[in-house]
Amino acid sequence: MTTTVTEDLRFPIGPFKWDGPNSPEQRAAFIHQIAQAPDQLQQAVDGLTREQLDTPYRPGGWTVRQVVHHLPDSHMNAYVRFKLALTETEPLIKPYDEARWAELPDNADTPIEVSLTLFESLHDRLVRLLATLRPEDWSRNYRHPEMGLVPLDKALAMYAWHGAHHVAHINNLRARNGW
Repeated sequence: MTTTVTEDLRFPIGPFKWDGPNSPEQRAAFIHQIAQAPDQLQQAVDGLTREQLDTPYRPGGWTVRQVVHHLPDSHMNAYVRFKLALTETEPLIKPYDEARWAELPDNADTPIEVSLTLFESLHDRLVRLLATLRPEDWSRNYRHPEMGLVPLDKALAMYAWHGAHHVAHINNLRARNGW
């Protein structure tokens, strides 16, 4: 995975690209990135007011609050996908409609601290799992109905990118608005 800073508000670090398979050093770097994501998210939202949390990160985009709730939603699915791929042969996973999840009423009513805590705890478990994988485990796959076979090596890079991608949304909004 390569990341670059762009002017595109939708993809502030660029769209996800994977040049895998990952080297052991790249895997370690991605796991470290996943481990750091909860602290980076917490820092990105520190001190924001309710009005700022309810500001979209781009025109037509999610609010900061929705992004904060989306990250544990998405990464819970990642955690389950890793577990399924490690215990079954090419399991078919169920995708979810992330846009509709973001619009559910609990996103507006739940304090972001709940999702920040969930994201931190979830990443603790995820990083512990990832650290136990053997070299041959990284070639295990899950089957995504739209993406086809996804090797765990690619999923690792994708979720490392995903956390950084959304933290950049918030940090870029803060910078643009002088927050």
